[in-house]
Amino acid sequence: MSQDEIDAYLASLDEPKQATLRQLRDTIASIAPDAEQCISYGMPAFRLQGRVIAGFAAFKGHLSYFPHSGSVLAELPDETESYATSKGTLQFPVDTPLPATLVARLIAVRIRQAGLDRPPRR
Repeated sequence: MSQDEIDAYLASLDEPKQATLRQLRDTIASIAPDAEQCISYGMPAFRLQGRVIAGFAAFKGHLSYFPHSGSVLAELPDETESYATSKGTLQFPVDTPLPATLVARLIAVRIRQAGLDRPPRR
């Protein structure tokens, strides 16, 4: 169901926002293939082992990537310095996809911070 909801969300966007976010969605899915697509806080997101690890949304003049943690971006100041950021949001242009290497780093930090890189406790 959530994949369909994300499809509908993306279909509602004008170009180039739609294409840019479709590419981001594909990038996240390739980096975290075990993550399920969902809607979190009304925005497309990816959940791994019950924890949201990445999300995105379109706004009037920009697109945003949400790491779903207020401390992910702080760990990557050099990689994110060319973007507008807040504690939990990275903004990027509507016609310029985020580099896959940056997305991979953002997701790796989030997974590590969430403790998802360790086997579950029994």
